Amino acid sequence: MNFLYRHRALLGALCLAAALLFTFGACFAALVHTAAQSVRLTVVLDAGHGGIDGGVTGTVTGKKESDINLAITRILGRQFEEAGFTVIETRPTEAGLYGAATPGFKKRDMARRAEIIRAASPAVVISIHQNFFSGRDRRGGQVFYREDLPSSRTLACLIQTALNDMPACARRSEPLAGDYFILNCSETPSVIVECGFLSNPDDEALLLDPAYREKLCAAVLSGTLSFLSMSAAKIG
Repeated sequence: MNFLYRHRALLGALCLAAALLFTFGACFAALVHTAAQSVRLTVVLDAGHGGIDGGVTGTVTGKKESDINLAITRILGRQFEEAGFTVIETRPTEAGLYGAATPGFKKRDMARRAEIIRAASPAVVISIHQNFFSGRDRRGGQVFYREDLPSSRTLACLIQTALNDMPACARRSEPLAGDYFILNCSETPSVIVECGFLSNPDDEALLLDPAYREKLCAAVLSGTLSFLSMSAAKIG
């Protein structure tokens, strides 16, 4: 909240841009960029898994979740940077953050992500993942939030709404509370975005489509801008 209070004037300037960006697309990119450039707001983007931890795999192509997470995070990072934000990626390469692949690697990996988040003091944290279910019928984006942090829930709701409003949305979902390390490691508004189900062939095909990835990231960006502008309005 202190971060939002310090930059409430900037976030207020984002309000109109957030409302129009997702609806009208690139023609409002300059408006967002101009507002965000006055103070370089920081976002942390977390590409889930990495290294020997590949996460789940696509049922048709066998593509690793970790690789898809990284590809989507890079697009999202570019979009945030084009909008005038400073972007810090916890995992900018295919490698994990655990050092040597020895016992306890997962715990070290997550601890390093937490260190990066705390050092950055960002406005928001967005962790990118892919979902999987035992049956092939489940599909669509799903956002998770920290139950005891209202700002996390608000951010999740706004990103989920933007995902649900995508033309390619196959199933409208509600954001869900989740007890996950990446949500609990700081007091920063944080969400996990499960972009789709790699257990569903249609979702898998979309998640591997560069054009769809761009639209998916634009929805996440739009929801985040709405959150920042709403937060500024509450303390303005």
